[in-house]
Amino acid sequence: MEILGTTLRICVDDLEASVAFYERLTGAPPLRFERGGVSVAAVGCFLLMSGPESELEVLRKVSATIAVKDVDDAYATLTAVGATIVAGPVATPVGRNLIAVHPDGAVFEYVDRKPAA
Repeated sequence: MEILGTTLRICVDDLEASVAFYERLTGAPPLRFERGGVSVAAVGCFLLMSGPESELEVLRKVSATIAVKDVDDAYATLTAVGATIVAGPVATPVGRNLIAVHPDGAVFEYVDRKPAA
């Protein structure tokens, strides 16, 4: 599995104020989308999320988003080393993802930029 980078996940109350802050901090423009009632803005290495508490409660359990070259390869590697896949792989607005629980209990999202087959 080839890891390309990591995105830090932050749940915020005021998405617009947070986007403005992180845009100035990173110098990167936001990439925005919505998923499951949650408004999302990717700004540099930060993934800002705002929405109903019931949705955010689940999202807070994921420590970080890890970009990989191929989610299918990540799936094979993760299961081979003892991780439990709890969701996916599934298509997202920007590629595919899966959610894995590592043997130590840490929860991570793995994503690629490949369109669904």
